[in-house]
Amino acid sequence: MTATARSLHPVLVRLMAVLTLAAAVLVPQLAEAPAASAAVPTVVGLRAVHVAATRKGAVYRLGSQGPHAFDCSGLTRWSYARIGKRLPRTAQQQWAATAHIRASSRRPGDLVFFFSGRHVYHVAMYAGHGYIWHAPKPGSRVKHVKLWTSHVRYGRVR
Repeated sequence: MTATARSLHPVLVRLMAVLTLAAAVLVPQLAEAPAASAAVPTVVGLRAVHVAATRKGAVYRLGSQGPHAFDCSGLTRWSYARIGKRLPRTAQQQWAATAHIRASSRRPGDLVFFFSGRHVYHVAMYAGHGYIWHAPKPGSRVKHVKLWTSHVRYGRVR
């Protein structure tokens, strides 16, 4: 790959994401087509990421499910609910309700689960390019950050 192609690659990936999201907004039937795996199509995940992004800066509050305050699972649940997908309340329940996927298969909209032993203690939404949207902890706000560890598991909303 030439230096020019390498420098254009991130721009083209972002452009494709924007065009896909625009198509979903302009032609909603595209987002409603079922995927072969029964998991959400890529465009639905992108819509969920867009919804989560609208909550940037919302305060963290334990047990809150939006729209002005969230805990981690409240943000993922609220974001998917806005586009017609139901998720259970807690991070542990969301892990149980998703199709578990490999890191190499992750895509925007997939949920990122943080474990301690067998217990899920945090959930975030994968935003693409190694970033997540999450409501991190008390005293913090919903934010878009670089995923800081590879010790996570991924789930795709069905």
